[in-house]
Amino acid sequence: MAVPSLLLGDVRNLITSARETVSRGVNAALVLLYWKVGERIRLDVLREKRAGYGDRIVSALATQLEADFGRSFAERNLRRMIQFSEVFPDSQIVSALTTQLNWTHFVDLLPLNKPHQRDFYAEMCRVERWSTRTLREKINGMLYERTALSKKPEKLIKKELADLREQDRLTPDLVFRDPYLLDFLGLKDTYSEKDLESAILRDLESFLVELGSDFAFVARQKRIVVDGDDFYLDLLFYHRSLRRLVVIDLKLGKFAPADIGQMEFYMRWLKKNEMRPGEEEPLGLILCAEKSDERIEVFELATRGIRVAEYLTALPPKKLLEQKLHNAVQLAQSRIADTKSKGEA
Repeated sequence: MAVPSLLLGDVRNLITSARETVSRGVNAALVLLYWKVGERIRLDVLREKRAGYGDRIVSALATQLEADFGRSFAERNLRRMIQFSEVFPDSQIVSALTTQLNWTHFVDLLPLNKPHQRDFYAEMCRVERWSTRTLREKINGMLYERTALSKKPEKLIKKELADLREQDRLTPDLVFRDPYLLDFLGLKDTYSEKDLESAILRDLESFLVELGSDFAFVARQKRIVVDGDDFYLDLLFYHRSLRRLVVIDLKLGKFAPADIGQMEFYMRWLKKNEMRPGEEEPLGLILCAEKSDERIEVFELATRGIRVAEYLTALPPKKLLEQKLHNAVQLAQSRIADTKSKGEA
C-alpha cells in the first residue's frame, strides 16, 4: 500500500526534530559534565599546595577513570577539562553556549589566550551557529583581530560582548571587518571593478561566509534615478540582525575622499526610497585595495554609518597579516588614548 507523501513527510519531520532535540540535550549534558569534572579536579589541586601534586593526581585519576569510563577520560582530556573550567569559570555562561557549541567547539577555543578574543569567538559561534569547521576557519583567518571591536578600549570591548551574550545584540563593530579576505575569488594580476564584482557574485556563497551569516544578498548594480539621471549601486545586501540595508561600493585603487560623498548619496537615497518601517538607517561599506587610517579618521565615518575596509585577493603570510593587524590595533588604541588625554587636559 502506498503511503501518502504528506503523512510520510510529517512523520519524518517529527522523528528528525526529536532526534535533534535529544542530540542537543545529550551534547549540553556532556559539556556541562566535562566542565564539572574539570572544576572539581581544579579545586582539589588548588587546595593541595604540595609540589607536583597536581600532575600526579591528574595522571592517577585518569588511569582509573579511563579504565572505568573509556578514552574520553584519558589524561589529555582530563587536562582539557581542567583548562575548560579555568578559562570559562561561569557555569551559566557555559550552559548558554551549549545550545549551539559542542565539546569540539570548546576544545578549539581553549588555545586562545586572550579572554576577549575567546569570548568573541564563543558568542559569535553561538549567535551565527558556526560549525566546528567554520569556527576554525574564522580563528585561522583572524576574524576577531579584523573587527573594529578589537581596536576599542578594553572596557568597551567587555560591554559589547556582554550585550551580545545577554541580549544577542550585534553592532556594526562586531559585524564589519578590515581587511576582507577575498583570496577565494581567484583574481590574478590586473582586473577591473566589473571583474571583481562578477567574481564576488560567481562565488557569492563564499563571499557571504566572509561577510557574516546574517547578510542576505539583495541586488547587483541596483539602478537609482535622480533628476532623470541613472546611478548604480555596486552591491546591495541586507543584514537581518542589524535590520539594515548595507550598500557595498567596490574600488580598485586607494580610498579617496570623493568616495564618501558618493556613498552618502547612495545611503540617503536608500533611506528615502527603500527603508521599511522597523528598519534602521542604511549602512555603507567602501571596499578598496588600499586606505590610510589617518585620512579616514579625519572624516569620523563611523558616526555617519560608513565603513572603509581593504580587501585582499591574495593572502599574505600569516605572520605578516598578524603584524599588520597588531599594528592597526596598537595605532587605534594609541589614538583613543591621545583623544582621551586631550579631553581631560
